This record gives sequence, structure tokens and C-alpha cells, in this order.
Amino acid sequence: MQKKRLGNSDMEITPIGVGAWAMGGAGWAFAWGPQDDDESIAAIHAALDAGINWIDTAAVYGLGHSEEVVARALKGRSRRPFVFTKCERVWKERGEIGYSLKADSIRRELEASLRRLQVDVIDLYQIHWPEPEADVEEGWSTLAELQKEGKVRWIGVSNFKVEHLERARAIAPVTSLQPPYSILSREIEQAQLPYAQANGIGVIVYSPMKSGLLSGAMTRARIAALPPDDFRPRTPSFQEPRLTRNLALVELMRAIGQRHGRTPGEVAIAWTLRHPAVTAAIVGMRSARQVEGVIGAATFRLSAEEVAEIEAAA
Repeated sequence: MQKKRLGNSDMEITPIGVGAWAMGGAGWAFAWGPQDDDESIAAIHAALDAGINWIDTAAVYGLGHSEEVVARALKGRSRRPFVFTKCERVWKERGEIGYSLKADSIRRELEASLRRLQVDVIDLYQIHWPEPEADVEEGWSTLAELQKEGKVRWIGVSNFKVEHLERARAIAPVTSLQPPYSILSREIEQAQLPYAQANGIGVIVYSPMKSGLLSGAMTRARIAALPPDDFRPRTPSFQEPRLTRNLALVELMRAIGQRHGRTPGEVAIAWTLRHPAVTAAIVGMRSARQVEGVIGAATFRLSAEEVAEIEAAA
């Protein structure tokens, strides 16, 4: 499995990494419905055994639970992957989610993440969202201080626009950017990806399968049966008039994948990895079986003709 250097770091990472968003489980604002922790741990083990060498999570996923699950999965593993997590999204006792980029808040978040992950240092610490915008400089300065103190190895950002990246880079180098990217969400092609490529910023994209919509397993019936606390049916891509078009696109990806013995999800992920600015893709995995349906994307590449075929349909 060919690896690429992430930005200005010393980390050589595999083309896909384990996304632990859904592993946070149920009961919070952006849940994917109930999730069995043992299934999550089995997924992580299967991915690592297949050669994947990094995991991306966030403190807010499951209000801390995702980080705890990652720690359980890595306990006793002789070869530990790189662990990436995020700060800035905070929550109160009743689970109401807010945001803060104040220095004292970020330091509290870091200590809590270190404790939940059961590690002494975090490989990549990221600002989850540039909110509140007025505090971007304070937040980024704090991450730079934490890096100098040795509590985090590298620092990055998520969901930043170019204007936010410029403000951050005036203070300290940005190792990586984590934006959403899929054939259904191409907004970053106009500005963020060219900027990252020109300035040596690594890019790890999230939701390359559009929250599972492009996996090949999603149908109208399955969407209708998703649990009430699954946030996805409330998003435009899972609703008409877009849903009909999106499911038709999945069938094209299925046909392309069948030519190579690949799943629609692997085709969707490979489409994101075709872009020269993209270092790697974060892929959500909720079971060992799901790992089997996406792991091929680490080595599969689309031809120029297939890329054009997908883009024409989309």
C-alpha cells in the first residue's frame, strides 16, 4: 500500500484512514444512530490488519465516546497507527454542543482527549471548525504552543476556507486541511485544493462516500428505515430532488466497479484520490465487513476515461 507524506510532517500515511465519526454511537446531535462498540473495534482491527496506518476521530464524536472506543481498539496492539483528533466543538452536561477557540478551553479539551485516547501525545491535533471566526488566531496560536510543548506532534485544521488558512499560516505552519470532498461535494476544487497544493499543506478529505450514500449499500428503503437520531436523512443529498440523481450515480459507479471487481464505494473514494492535492481520504467503517467493501480503494485507481464518465453523469 503506497504511502504519502502528510504536508510538512514526518508522517507517511496510507491512502485511506479509519474514520471514527459513527463510532461515537447514538444520543448526540450528529449521530449515525446506535453503534455496537465491539463492531467498531473489530472494524479498526480489520483495517489495521489490512495495512491502514491512521485513524481520525474528534472529541465531539459521541461526546467523547469515539475517542474511548479508539483507545480500547488500540490497547495491546504492537504496531500502533497514527491517531488524529480535533478540538473546538465543546458540550455541556445535557449534550448541547457549542464551540470555543479560547486558549483555556483548547487546553482542557486536549487533556481530556489525551486521557480518553490513553496516549501521551497526539499525532495530529486539528481545529474542527473555524468558529467563532474572531478567535481563529487565538485557537491556532494555542495549537502552535501545544506543539512546542510536545503535547501534539503536528497541527492541522478542518473545514477552513482559504481566508482562514491565510490567517493561521501567518502564525504557524499548517500541516493539514481536512475538508469534505466527494463527487457530490466539489466546492473545495475552486480554492482550497489549489491553495493547499501551492503551499505544501496536506489534505485528508472526509465523507468521500457522502456519508455512506455512495457506498452502494444505501437504498430508499434503507434511508427510510434509518433510526430517528441518524442525522443523514435530514441532509439535502438524502432527500428529493437530489436523491434520485444520487442513487442513479451510484449505479454508474457500480457498473464501473464491476469492471474491476470493486464496489461503488471504492469507486467513489478512488475518485477523490485522483486529485493531486489530496493526500488521503477518511473512510467511515462500522464493522469488519464494511472494511472489506472499502479497503480496495487504497490501491484502486480510475482511468481518465472513467473519471470523465463519472463527472459527466454528476
